[in-house]
Amino acid sequence: MDEDLTMFRDAVSRFVEAEMVPQDEQWRHQKHVGHEIWRKAGAQGLLCTDIPAEYGGAGGDFRHEAVVYEETQRRGLSGFGQGVHSICAHYILNHGTEEQKQRFLPRMARGELVGAIAMTEPGAGSDLQGIRTKAVKDGDDYIINGSKIFITNGYLAEIMIVVTKTDPSQGARGTSIFLVETPGLKGYRVGRILDKMGMKAQDTSELFFEDVRVSADNLLGGREGQGFYQLMSDLPYERLIVALGGVAAMEGGLEATKQYVRERKAFGKSIAEFQNTKFKLAEIATHTRVARVFIDRCIQDHLEGKLDTATASMAKYWVTDTQQQMLDECVQLHGGYGYMNEYLVTRMFADSRVQRIYGGTNEIMKEVIARSLS
Repeated sequence: MDEDLTMFRDAVSRFVEAEMVPQDEQWRHQKHVGHEIWRKAGAQGLLCTDIPAEYGGAGGDFRHEAVVYEETQRRGLSGFGQGVHSICAHYILNHGTEEQKQRFLPRMARGELVGAIAMTEPGAGSDLQGIRTKAVKDGDDYIINGSKIFITNGYLAEIMIVVTKTDPSQGARGTSIFLVETPGLKGYRVGRILDKMGMKAQDTSELFFEDVRVSADNLLGGREGQGFYQLMSDLPYERLIVALGGVAAMEGGLEATKQYVRERKAFGKSIAEFQNTKFKLAEIATHTRVARVFIDRCIQDHLEGKLDTATASMAKYWVTDTQQQMLDECVQLHGGYGYMNEYLVTRMFADSRVQRIYGGTNEIMKEVIARSLS
């Protein structure tokens, strides 16, 4: 942290409190946050904060992104899929042609294009080589056919990273990524906003591509067969984002629980005075502090270009496992109220379960870590 970053955090916090917190209940009811908040966030300079100014971003670094994640996740605002939007932007920044960067990134930074990553399919999750969506060359275009599921920002998405097979006979080497603008796109259809255990305000959707025609200019990087490499190279960034959200949720859950146990009375005194409560809070605070120190180190490593896949996988696996354990303790300290959705820790606990699944399951994380040890 420095003075400029502290000022930025204050601005983000004010925006979140004024523009997001009052709408969270409505967003959870309608299962999406709507486009307006994306336009507002873009106008305030809160999107693509670590994208260079020459491409319309704020020209900051990952610390600025982290501040926005933290200020939303500490408040349990899981519907605003800024993380996926930023990951989508970084695929374009890191692998796109100059024309693609100029065409898409400024509009993403302004919130005019909401980003999503169409990777997972009904029969292909962590095993990306199992993807069956095909893109077939047809003159100067490609024709895309297939379906995707569990797509964050899927309902609202206007620019999409679509993972396809351009040569199914080549395995991973036959994978290519397309940049697909969805408004008015013939053959593109959004299915259900999925009914999930948690993250009720997040528009996680199923998508369908039926003879969708896109220009060859929309092939990410302009070359076929680069998709698997492009996906793998950006995984540390994605996993750091997931882990950072976990730490922020733990910090928010701890604060909410401290406040609750001070106010709640039992047997003539506050719950906070009981030894069990003190010990449980001590455990939660310790695990949260350890997670914060680890993540801050990962952020520093990322800024210096040193965050490797194994360390990012450690962060994703350990923090998300710990996140759910600590939020479970927070729920327990709330007693019966901890089972009511009106309480922040209840929503956080339900939201936390998917953290161990998306971005690569924690079982896959352990496999990645184990391979790095041999």
